[in-house]
Amino acid sequence: MAETREKTKIAVVLAAGQGTRMKSDLPKVLHPLLGEPMATYPVRALEEAGVGQILMVLGKGADQVEQALSGRIVPVYQEEQLGTGHALLMALPKLQVYQDSGGGECLVTYGDTPLIKGETLERLSEARAEAGAAAAILTAKPDDPAGLGRIIRAEDGSVAAIVEDRDADESQKIVNEINAGAFAFDIAWLAKALENLKPNNAQGEYYLTDAIAWLIGQGQKVASYCTPSPEEGLGVNDRLQLSRAQDILRRRILERHMLNGVTIEEPSATIIGPFVEIGRDTVVETGCQIFGHSVIGEACAVGPRCRIIDCRIGDGTKINQTTALECEIGALCDIGPFAYMRPGCVLADKVKVGAFVEMKLSSVGTGTKVPHLSYVGDSSLGSGANIGAGTITCNYDGVDHHQTIIGDGAFIGSNSNLVAPVVIGEGAYTAAGSTITQDVPPFSLGIARGRQSNIIDWRKRK
Repeated sequence: MAETREKTKIAVVLAAGQGTRMKSDLPKVLHPLLGEPMATYPVRALEEAGVGQILMVLGKGADQVEQALSGRIVPVYQEEQLGTGHALLMALPKLQVYQDSGGGECLVTYGDTPLIKGETLERLSEARAEAGAAAAILTAKPDDPAGLGRIIRAEDGSVAAIVEDRDADESQKIVNEINAGAFAFDIAWLAKALENLKPNNAQGEYYLTDAIAWLIGQGQKVASYCTPSPEEGLGVNDRLQLSRAQDILRRRILERHMLNGVTIEEPSATIIGPFVEIGRDTVVETGCQIFGHSVIGEACAVGPRCRIIDCRIGDGTKINQTTALECEIGALCDIGPFAYMRPGCVLADKVKVGAFVEMKLSSVGTGTKVPHLSYVGDSSLGSGANIGAGTITCNYDGVDHHQTIIGDGAFIGSNSNLVAPVVIGEGAYTAAGSTITQDVPPFSLGIARGRQSNIIDWRKRK
């Protein structure tokens, strides 16, 4: 009798492994994929599947993992790593509290399986409920199942056993259906299975797959869902597998953007993170890297060779060979080449930031131009201003940072040094080559340079 279908609200991510094959001081599940920690991906898949509470079993580097996933997981600690079954046993008290409140199912997956999809986890949960089974296993059919645990089926199609590759006989080794590393459990039956686990192996560990074997031995039905994408079962244990997983994720993301109306000129040389949003008719040229929660508007031209992290970019903006970090850039702006937009910059519409301009923690009004070879830091620039080549806002005195304010329509002459704190008023000018240390009133001209004198025939006399 099939159970009444109810969306899973709790899950466990097993992430306490040592990750020794990564040969790294960083916890395995925090190694980055497309700019995001690996564990972000299974957590996001569970969120997409409708899971409201995600328990994560932590071991090595628990504090770092908690910080990276703050607010998205409930930590559970496995002080001594005694296998995957033991890890899930550490989460059992919280699962039973959830069960006591009326919940019946939990999903289980691993922190090092970044390719699993939310829709796949939903199908897995549905398969268990429809079969009225105590558990369901996610399976896959890769081209080469060598080294992976095989799914052996009973005559009625239910799971009869999971046989590890090293234990499989010749008839079992020809089976190409494998355990893909995700499970759906009835919590009551899971508790019984975990309590009956024995460390009957050379490692003296408690294996989660032994819980499946125990359920089958008790006559309980174990259902399955076979994902049509075998890559979802790929686990990451070393740097080579990390690279393979990143290639697959990168391809998925690029395909999604292209199907949504974005032109990506050279996909093999473009990297876009999983949380990036890009509007239709935008063109991403070769060599671009776009990460974080960046949002790029419609009909933009991005690249070549831009690096953009956590930025918002308005419609119709062009950004060329530029690094932009944690910035807001308005519509119809023209940025680069070789601009460096540091965190905290807010640009209005139709702003020009040209070649070899560095900008930090500054706001820029509509239509203002900073065309080339300038540094603007801790500054507020009004609308319609023009900043001449070689202008420097001298914002740091060695102890504190100070602000430069430039009014609407101001004109800053080339090679001006603006020693903050200083205010250049509306419509004011500074003469080229000036070092301005005092405020310039509106519509005035500030000059701060020595008067030129010529020594006639100096070269001849020398």
